[in-house]
Amino acid sequence: MERRIFVRVILGAAASTVAAPHIARAMIGTAPIPMTVYKSPSCGCCKSWVTHMQRAGFTVKVIDMDDLTTVKKNAGVPQKLQSCHTALVGGYVVEGHVPADLVKKMLNQKPQIIGLAVPGMVTGSPGMEMGDSKDPYDVIAFDRTGKTSVFAKR
Repeated sequence: MERRIFVRVILGAAASTVAAPHIARAMIGTAPIPMTVYKSPSCGCCKSWVTHMQRAGFTVKVIDMDDLTTVKKNAGVPQKLQSCHTALVGGYVVEGHVPADLVKKMLNQKPQIIGLAVPGMVTGSPGMEMGDSKDPYDVIAFDRTGKTSVFAKR
């Protein structure tokens, strides 16, 4: 029997309910993972990344903000690692277009870091898919001392 989840989609003043079987498949057998994402209200790639995370089983609360400077500073994201959105999940920070599988890996392994980042806006990273074009990129782990290391290569 197919399990269906319905998601309430709000676009401006209009709202509609749509079937989201991809979310149901991601959540069968596992509890959804709560995440809060701070992003610009006009950023389309951020919206695409949120969809990527939802499809991977995350329950995402989105907070639209015009200026994320304070959020990034309070979260401890080094300036050189900053990107277009900042997420908080399981006591960690996720900066930019980090793939969902690597966020889950971090949450399972519980490394002694603040979080993961994909600096900038890399073509081909989740939310930044543009046709067949894909640039290689590093997913960077960062800690409170400012130390960084490559967590994964994509």
